[in-house]
Amino acid sequence: MSDVKLNRVESVLEDLEYPIEPDQAATELEDVTLLLADGERNLGALVARSESVRFESSADLESELHNVLPREAVGEPYQSEGEG
Repeated sequence: MSDVKLNRVESVLEDLEYPIEPDQAATELEDVTLLLADGERNLGALVARSESVRFESSADLESELHNVLPREAVGEPYQSEGEG
């Protein structure tokens, strides 16, 4: 199991083989904890909430991840996560 901050999630998503379907991505990411401004979430569970049919790239998956995150989980724009 690993922990990753939201602003570093791209490095984890880049390890997947694309294109990838959401259920396969969710399975591969189920042991990753995403650290957010308001706590933490299971990355696999977040990906499983996606309504996309498949992701063509890590950028595609990262964009969709932001769509399924609650707004308060991300914090204010440009705010560092838990620092300062």
